Amino acid sequence: MLDFSFFNPTRVLFGRDMLARMEDYIPVGARVLVLYGGGSVLRNGTMERVRSGLTQREMLEFGGIEPNPTFETLMRAVALVREKSVDFLIALGGGSVIDGAKFVAAAAVWDGDPWGILATRGSEIRTAIPLAAIPTLPATGSEMNGTAVITRADIAAKRVFKSEHVFPVFAVLDPTLTFTLPPWQIANGIVDAFVHVLEQYLTYPADAPVQDRFAEGLLHVLLEVADTTLAEPENYDARSSLMWAATLALNGLIGAGVPQDWSSHLIGHELTALYGLDHARTLAVVFPAMLSVRREEKRAKLIQYAERVWGVREGSDDEKIRSALTLTNEFFMRLGLGIHLSDYGLGQGDVEALLAALERTHGTCALGERQSVTPDVARAVLEAAL
Repeated sequence: MLDFSFFNPTRVLFGRDMLARMEDYIPVGARVLVLYGGGSVLRNGTMERVRSGLTQREMLEFGGIEPNPTFETLMRAVALVREKSVDFLIALGGGSVIDGAKFVAAAAVWDGDPWGILATRGSEIRTAIPLAAIPTLPATGSEMNGTAVITRADIAAKRVFKSEHVFPVFAVLDPTLTFTLPPWQIANGIVDAFVHVLEQYLTYPADAPVQDRFAEGLLHVLLEVADTTLAEPENYDARSSLMWAATLALNGLIGAGVPQDWSSHLIGHELTALYGLDHARTLAVVFPAMLSVRREEKRAKLIQYAERVWGVREGSDDEKIRSALTLTNEFFMRLGLGIHLSDYGLGQGDVEALLAALERTHGTCALGERQSVTPDVARAVLEAAL
Protein backbone atom coordinates (compact mmCIF):
# COMPACT_ATOMS: atom_id res chain seq x y z
CA MET A 1 0.00 0.00 0.00
CA LEU A 2 1.26 3.47 -0.88
CA ASP A 3 1.67 6.20 1.75
CA PHE A 4 -1.35 8.48 1.95
CA SER A 5 -3.01 11.33 3.80
CA PHE A 6 -6.80 10.98 3.91
CA PHE A 7 -9.00 13.97 4.75
CA ASN A 8 -12.76 14.30 4.43
CA PRO A 9 -14.64 16.75 6.67
CA THR A 10 -18.09 16.50 5.02
CA ARG A 11 -20.98 15.45 7.25
CA VAL A 12 -23.51 13.25 5.45
CA LEU A 13 -27.21 13.51 6.30
CA PHE A 14 -28.72 10.49 4.56
CA GLY A 15 -32.40 9.68 4.21
CA ARG A 16 -35.84 10.82 3.17
CA ASP A 17 -36.33 13.19 6.13
CA MET A 18 -32.87 14.74 6.37
CA LEU A 19 -33.59 18.06 4.63
CA ALA A 20 -35.20 19.16 7.88
CA ARG A 21 -31.88 18.62 9.68
CA MET A 22 -29.79 20.98 7.57
CA GLU A 23 -30.59 23.99 9.74
CA ASP A 24 -28.55 22.40 12.52
CA TYR A 25 -25.40 23.05 10.47
CA ILE A 26 -26.04 26.55 9.08
CA PRO A 27 -25.40 29.51 11.41
CA VAL A 28 -28.49 31.36 12.58
CA GLY A 29 -28.71 34.70 10.80
CA ALA A 30 -26.66 33.54 7.84
CA ARG A 31 -27.30 35.05 4.43
CA VAL A 32 -27.63 31.94 2.25
CA LEU A 33 -27.41 31.72 -1.53
CA VAL A 34 -28.98 28.62 -3.08
CA LEU A 35 -27.49 27.78 -6.47
CA TYR A 36 -29.36 25.55 -8.90
CA GLY A 37 -29.51 24.54 -12.55
CA GLY A 38 -32.26 24.56 -15.12
CA GLY A 39 -35.29 24.90 -12.89
CA SER A 40 -36.51 21.34 -12.23
CA VAL A 41 -36.03 21.95 -8.50
CA LEU A 42 -38.56 24.77 -8.79
CA ARG A 43 -41.11 22.68 -10.67
CA ASN A 44 -40.91 19.55 -8.52
CA GLY A 45 -41.13 21.33 -5.18
CA THR A 46 -37.58 20.68 -3.97
CA MET A 47 -36.73 24.38 -3.75
CA GLU A 48 -39.82 25.01 -1.65
CA ARG A 49 -38.71 22.28 0.76
CA VAL A 50 -35.35 24.01 1.08
CA ARG A 51 -37.00 27.40 1.63
CA SER A 52 -39.23 26.01 4.38
CA GLY A 53 -36.21 24.52 6.08
CA LEU A 54 -34.27 27.78 6.24
CA THR A 55 -35.92 29.70 9.05
CA GLN A 56 -33.99 32.50 10.76
CA ARG A 57 -31.77 32.81 7.68
CA GLU A 58 -32.04 35.11 4.69
CA MET A 59 -32.26 33.12 1.46
CA LEU A 60 -31.27 34.24 -2.03
CA GLU A 61 -31.36 32.20 -5.24
CA PHE A 62 -29.20 31.92 -8.34
CA GLY A 63 -30.30 29.64 -11.18
CA GLY A 64 -29.15 28.73 -14.65
CA ILE A 65 -25.94 26.82 -13.89
CA GLU A 66 -25.28 24.65 -16.94
CA PRO A 67 -24.78 20.85 -17.05
CA ASN A 68 -21.11 21.73 -17.62
CA PRO A 69 -20.85 24.83 -15.43
CA THR A 70 -19.21 27.74 -17.19
CA PHE A 71 -16.80 30.25 -15.77
CA GLU A 72 -18.89 33.00 -17.34
CA THR A 73 -22.15 32.03 -15.60
CA LEU A 74 -20.44 31.36 -12.29
CA MET A 75 -18.80 34.79 -12.30
CA ARG A 76 -22.31 36.30 -12.28
CA ALA A 77 -22.99 34.28 -9.13
CA VAL A 78 -19.71 35.54 -7.67
CA ALA A 79 -20.85 39.12 -8.29
CA LEU A 80 -24.13 38.41 -6.48
CA VAL A 81 -22.31 36.86 -3.50
CA ARG A 82 -20.10 39.93 -3.20
CA GLU A 83 -22.93 42.42 -3.68
CA LYS A 84 -25.21 40.79 -1.10
CA SER A 85 -22.46 39.78 1.37
CA VAL A 86 -23.52 36.13 1.21
CA ASP A 87 -21.82 34.02 3.86
CA PHE A 88 -23.13 30.50 3.13
CA LEU A 89 -23.83 28.64 -0.13
CA ILE A 90 -26.14 25.71 -0.85
CA ALA A 91 -25.73 23.76 -4.10
CA LEU A 92 -29.08 22.22 -5.04
CA GLY A 93 -28.78 19.98 -8.08
CA GLY A 94 -26.42 17.58 -9.79
CA GLY A 95 -22.67 17.42 -9.75
CA SER A 96 -22.34 20.40 -12.09
CA VAL A 97 -24.21 22.67 -9.69
CA ILE A 98 -22.11 21.42 -6.79
CA ASP A 99 -18.89 21.92 -8.77
CA GLY A 100 -20.06 25.40 -9.68
CA ALA A 101 -20.79 26.25 -6.05
CA LYS A 102 -17.26 25.21 -5.11
CA PHE A 103 -15.85 27.63 -7.64
CA VAL A 104 -18.14 30.42 -6.44
CA ALA A 105 -17.15 29.73 -2.83
CA ALA A 106 -13.47 30.21 -3.66
CA ALA A 107 -13.80 32.93 -6.30
CA ALA A 108 -15.94 35.23 -4.15
CA VAL A 109 -13.02 35.72 -1.75
CA TRP A 110 -10.21 35.34 -4.29
CA ASP A 111 -7.75 38.23 -4.57
CA GLY A 112 -7.34 38.90 -8.27
CA ASP A 113 -8.71 37.33 -11.44
CA PRO A 114 -10.62 34.16 -10.41
CA TRP A 115 -9.37 32.43 -13.57
CA GLY A 116 -6.25 31.98 -11.45
CA ILE A 117 -8.13 29.36 -9.43
CA LEU A 118 -8.39 27.19 -12.52
CA ALA A 119 -4.99 28.13 -13.94
CA THR A 120 -3.34 26.90 -10.72
CA ARG A 121 -5.77 23.94 -10.34
CA GLY A 122 -6.80 25.26 -6.93
CA SER A 123 -3.36 25.06 -5.37
CA GLU A 124 -3.40 28.74 -4.35
CA ILE A 125 -6.83 28.73 -2.65
CA ARG A 126 -6.42 29.83 0.96
CA THR A 127 -10.04 30.32 2.02
CA ALA A 128 -13.59 29.92 0.74
CA ILE A 129 -17.17 30.65 1.76
CA PRO A 130 -18.68 27.58 3.49
CA LEU A 131 -21.02 25.56 1.33
CA ALA A 132 -23.40 22.62 1.55
CA ALA A 133 -24.56 20.19 -1.13
CA ILE A 134 -28.00 18.74 -1.77
CA PRO A 135 -27.50 16.43 -4.76
CA THR A 136 -30.52 15.61 -6.89
CA LEU A 137 -28.62 13.24 -9.20
CA PRO A 138 -26.53 10.30 -7.93
CA ALA A 139 -23.42 10.40 -10.11
CA THR A 140 -20.35 12.51 -9.51
CA GLY A 141 -19.66 12.22 -5.79
CA SER A 142 -18.94 15.97 -5.77
CA GLU A 143 -21.07 16.30 -2.64
CA MET A 144 -18.31 14.69 -0.56
CA ASN A 145 -15.03 15.84 -2.07
CA GLY A 146 -12.98 18.97 -2.71
CA THR A 147 -12.73 18.69 -6.50
CA ALA A 148 -14.61 20.53 -9.26
CA VAL A 149 -14.56 20.76 -13.05
CA ILE A 150 -15.35 24.11 -14.70
CA THR A 151 -15.67 25.04 -18.39
CA ARG A 152 -14.59 28.35 -19.87
CA ALA A 153 -16.89 28.77 -22.85
CA ASP A 154 -15.01 31.53 -24.67
CA ILE A 155 -11.94 29.32 -25.17
CA ALA A 156 -13.71 25.89 -25.08
CA ALA A 157 -11.54 24.82 -22.14
CA LYS A 158 -12.49 22.52 -19.29
CA ARG A 159 -10.35 22.66 -16.14
CA VAL A 160 -10.16 20.70 -12.90
CA PHE A 161 -9.34 22.26 -9.55
CA LYS A 162 -9.21 20.86 -6.04
CA SER A 163 -8.80 22.25 -2.57
CA GLU A 164 -9.50 21.20 0.99
CA HIS A 165 -11.20 24.59 1.44
CA VAL A 166 -14.15 23.70 -0.83
CA PHE A 167 -15.28 20.44 0.74
CA PRO A 168 -18.99 20.83 1.56
CA VAL A 169 -19.66 21.34 5.25
CA PHE A 170 -22.50 18.86 4.91
CA ALA A 171 -24.36 16.97 2.22
CA VAL A 172 -28.02 15.98 2.34
CA LEU A 173 -28.47 12.70 0.47
CA ASP A 174 -32.20 12.16 0.06
CA PRO A 175 -32.90 9.43 -2.53
CA THR A 176 -36.47 10.67 -3.01
CA LEU A 177 -35.10 13.85 -4.61
CA THR A 178 -33.96 11.69 -7.55
CA PHE A 179 -37.27 9.92 -8.23
CA THR A 180 -38.39 12.31 -10.99
CA LEU A 181 -35.18 12.13 -13.02
CA PRO A 182 -35.48 10.76 -16.57
CA PRO A 183 -33.93 7.31 -17.16
CA TRP A 184 -31.10 8.66 -19.31
CA GLN A 185 -29.82 10.80 -16.44
CA ILE A 186 -29.86 7.86 -14.05
CA ALA A 187 -28.04 5.76 -16.65
CA ASN A 188 -25.43 8.51 -16.94
CA GLY A 189 -25.06 8.54 -13.17
CA ILE A 190 -24.52 4.79 -12.98
CA VAL A 191 -21.79 4.89 -15.63
CA ASP A 192 -20.18 7.95 -14.06
CA ALA A 193 -19.92 6.26 -10.66
CA PHE A 194 -18.77 2.96 -12.22
CA VAL A 195 -15.90 4.61 -14.09
CA HIS A 196 -14.96 6.70 -11.06
CA VAL A 197 -14.32 3.45 -9.21
CA LEU A 198 -12.41 1.93 -12.13
CA GLU A 199 -10.10 4.93 -12.51
CA GLN A 200 -8.87 4.17 -8.99
CA TYR A 201 -9.00 0.36 -9.26
CA LEU A 202 -7.80 -0.61 -12.76
CA THR A 203 -4.20 0.53 -12.46
CA TYR A 204 -1.52 -1.81 -11.09
CA PRO A 205 -1.32 -3.93 -7.91
CA ALA A 206 -0.25 -1.98 -4.82
CA ASP A 207 -0.82 -4.63 -2.14
CA ALA A 208 -3.94 -2.77 -1.01
CA PRO A 209 -6.59 -5.45 -0.38
CA VAL A 210 -8.83 -3.13 1.67
CA GLN A 211 -9.14 -0.62 -1.16
CA ASP A 212 -9.49 -3.36 -3.80
CA ARG A 213 -12.30 -5.14 -1.97
CA PHE A 214 -14.06 -1.88 -1.19
CA ALA A 215 -13.88 -0.88 -4.87
CA GLU A 216 -15.09 -4.28 -6.01
CA GLY A 217 -17.99 -4.07 -3.58
CA LEU A 218 -19.08 -0.73 -5.03
CA LEU A 219 -18.86 -2.11 -8.56
CA HIS A 220 -21.00 -5.09 -7.58
CA VAL A 221 -23.62 -2.83 -6.01
CA LEU A 222 -23.79 -0.66 -9.15
CA LEU A 223 -24.20 -3.75 -11.33
CA GLU A 224 -26.84 -5.20 -9.02
CA VAL A 225 -29.05 -2.11 -8.71
CA ALA A 226 -28.70 -0.68 -12.24
CA ASP A 227 -31.62 -2.45 -13.88
CA THR A 228 -33.92 -2.18 -10.86
CA THR A 229 -33.42 1.52 -10.28
CA LEU A 230 -34.00 2.26 -13.98
CA ALA A 231 -37.13 0.12 -14.16
CA GLU A 232 -38.49 1.21 -10.76
CA PRO A 233 -37.53 4.88 -10.25
CA GLU A 234 -39.33 5.09 -6.89
CA ASN A 235 -37.74 1.95 -5.48
CA TYR A 236 -36.25 3.64 -2.42
CA ASP A 237 -33.85 0.84 -1.51
CA ALA A 238 -32.33 0.55 -4.98
CA ARG A 239 -32.04 4.32 -5.40
CA SER A 240 -30.49 4.62 -1.91
CA SER A 241 -27.84 2.06 -2.81
CA LEU A 242 -27.06 3.89 -6.05
CA MET A 243 -26.83 7.25 -4.31
CA TRP A 244 -24.52 6.06 -1.54
CA ALA A 245 -22.34 4.07 -3.95
CA ALA A 246 -21.91 7.13 -6.18
CA THR A 247 -20.86 9.22 -3.19
CA LEU A 248 -18.39 6.63 -1.90
CA ALA A 249 -16.95 6.17 -5.39
CA LEU A 250 -15.28 9.58 -5.22
CA ASN A 251 -14.99 10.68 -1.59
CA GLY A 252 -11.29 9.77 -1.52
CA LEU A 253 -11.53 6.60 0.51
CA ILE A 254 -11.02 3.92 -2.17
CA GLY A 255 -8.26 5.99 -3.77
CA ALA A 256 -6.22 6.41 -0.59
CA GLY A 257 -3.00 4.43 -0.78
CA VAL A 258 -3.42 3.20 -4.37
CA PRO A 259 -2.30 4.53 -7.77
CA GLN A 260 -4.95 6.37 -9.78
CA ASP A 261 -5.32 6.85 -13.52
CA TRP A 262 -7.88 9.56 -14.60
CA SER A 263 -6.51 9.82 -18.15
CA SER A 264 -9.89 8.77 -19.59
CA HIS A 265 -11.53 11.57 -17.64
CA LEU A 266 -9.09 14.17 -18.96
CA ILE A 267 -9.63 13.08 -22.56
CA GLY A 268 -13.36 12.98 -21.90
CA HIS A 269 -13.25 16.57 -20.65
CA GLU A 270 -12.05 17.67 -24.08
CA LEU A 271 -14.95 15.81 -25.71
CA THR A 272 -17.36 17.70 -23.50
CA ALA A 273 -15.65 21.06 -24.01
CA LEU A 274 -15.59 20.75 -27.81
CA TYR A 275 -18.83 18.88 -28.52
CA GLY A 276 -21.02 19.20 -25.43
CA LEU A 277 -21.30 15.46 -24.80
CA ASP A 278 -22.52 14.44 -21.37
CA HIS A 279 -19.59 13.58 -19.12
CA ALA A 280 -20.71 10.00 -18.52
CA ARG A 281 -21.12 9.42 -22.25
CA THR A 282 -17.56 10.54 -22.90
CA LEU A 283 -16.41 8.01 -20.31
CA ALA A 284 -18.39 5.18 -21.93
CA VAL A 285 -16.56 5.97 -25.18
CA VAL A 286 -13.04 6.64 -23.93
CA PHE A 287 -12.62 4.26 -21.00
CA PRO A 288 -13.14 0.92 -22.79
CA ALA A 289 -10.82 2.08 -25.58
CA MET A 290 -8.24 3.09 -22.96
CA LEU A 291 -8.37 -0.37 -21.41
CA SER A 292 -8.04 -2.04 -24.79
CA VAL A 293 -5.01 0.01 -25.82
CA ARG A 294 -3.29 -0.33 -22.44
CA ARG A 295 -4.31 -3.91 -21.64
CA GLU A 296 -0.72 -5.11 -21.17
CA GLU A 297 0.13 -2.26 -18.82
CA LYS A 298 -3.01 -2.98 -16.77
CA ARG A 299 -2.87 -6.75 -17.25
CA ALA A 300 -2.77 -7.89 -13.61
CA LYS A 301 -5.66 -5.69 -12.49
CA LEU A 302 -7.72 -6.49 -15.59
CA ILE A 303 -7.48 -10.19 -14.78
CA GLN A 304 -8.50 -9.42 -11.19
CA TYR A 305 -11.39 -7.30 -12.49
CA ALA A 306 -12.55 -10.12 -14.76
CA GLU A 307 -12.46 -12.70 -11.98
CA ARG A 308 -13.75 -10.74 -9.01
CA VAL A 309 -16.25 -8.35 -10.58
CA TRP A 310 -17.53 -10.26 -13.62
CA GLY A 311 -16.98 -13.78 -12.29
CA VAL A 312 -14.91 -14.83 -15.32
CA ARG A 313 -12.76 -17.71 -14.07
CA GLU A 314 -12.47 -19.98 -17.10
CA GLY A 315 -10.04 -19.62 -19.98
CA SER A 316 -6.60 -18.11 -20.38
CA ASP A 317 -5.64 -14.77 -18.91
CA ASP A 318 -6.01 -13.13 -22.33
CA GLU A 319 -9.49 -14.61 -22.69
CA LYS A 320 -10.45 -13.31 -19.25
CA ILE A 321 -9.33 -9.82 -20.22
CA ARG A 322 -11.28 -9.95 -23.48
CA SER A 323 -14.37 -11.12 -21.61
CA ALA A 324 -14.07 -8.33 -19.05
CA LEU A 325 -13.77 -5.68 -21.77
CA THR A 326 -16.73 -7.14 -23.66
CA LEU A 327 -18.90 -7.31 -20.54
CA THR A 328 -18.03 -3.73 -19.62
CA ASN A 329 -19.02 -2.52 -23.08
CA GLU A 330 -22.24 -4.52 -22.96
CA PHE A 331 -23.12 -3.01 -19.58
CA PHE A 332 -22.70 0.52 -20.90
CA MET A 333 -24.72 -0.26 -24.03
CA ARG A 334 -27.47 -1.92 -22.01
CA LEU A 335 -27.84 1.35 -20.13
CA GLY A 336 -28.28 3.16 -23.45
CA LEU A 337 -24.86 4.77 -23.82
CA GLY A 338 -22.80 4.66 -27.00
CA ILE A 339 -19.29 3.25 -26.82
CA HIS A 340 -17.91 4.73 -30.06
CA LEU A 341 -17.24 8.27 -31.23
CA SER A 342 -19.25 7.42 -34.33
CA ASP A 343 -22.31 6.89 -32.12
CA TYR A 344 -22.22 10.67 -31.64
CA GLY A 345 -21.43 11.56 -35.24
CA LEU A 346 -17.69 12.06 -34.68
CA GLY A 347 -14.89 10.78 -36.89
CA GLN A 348 -11.18 10.96 -37.67
CA GLY A 349 -11.21 14.74 -38.12
CA ASP A 350 -12.55 15.09 -34.62
CA VAL A 351 -9.71 12.94 -33.30
CA GLU A 352 -7.28 15.58 -34.57
CA ALA A 353 -9.29 18.36 -32.92
CA LEU A 354 -9.41 16.46 -29.64
CA LEU A 355 -5.67 15.82 -29.65
CA ALA A 356 -5.01 19.50 -30.30
CA ALA A 357 -7.30 20.46 -27.41
CA LEU A 358 -5.60 17.93 -25.14
CA GLU A 359 -2.21 19.44 -25.98
CA ARG A 360 -3.49 22.95 -25.25
CA THR A 361 -4.63 21.79 -21.82
CA HIS A 362 -1.82 19.45 -20.82
CA GLY A 363 1.00 20.21 -23.23
CA THR A 364 3.00 17.11 -24.03
CA CYS A 365 2.74 15.88 -20.44
CA ALA A 366 2.04 12.17 -20.15
CA LEU A 367 -1.07 11.17 -18.21
CA GLY A 368 -2.17 8.10 -16.25
CA GLU A 369 -0.92 6.21 -13.23
CA ARG A 370 2.49 5.59 -14.81
CA GLN A 371 2.51 8.78 -16.93
CA SER A 372 2.42 6.50 -19.95
CA VAL A 373 -0.48 8.14 -21.81
CA THR A 374 1.58 10.23 -24.19
CA PRO A 375 0.01 12.10 -27.12
CA ASP A 376 0.69 9.01 -29.27
CA VAL A 377 -1.16 6.77 -26.81
CA ALA A 378 -4.01 9.26 -26.62
CA ARG A 379 -4.24 9.11 -30.40
CA ALA A 380 -4.36 5.31 -30.32
CA VAL A 381 -7.13 5.44 -27.70
CA LEU A 382 -9.26 7.89 -29.68
CA GLU A 383 -8.77 5.92 -32.89
CA ALA A 384 -9.74 2.73 -31.07
CA ALA A 385 -12.89 4.54 -29.93
CA LEU A 386 -13.94 5.47 -33.47
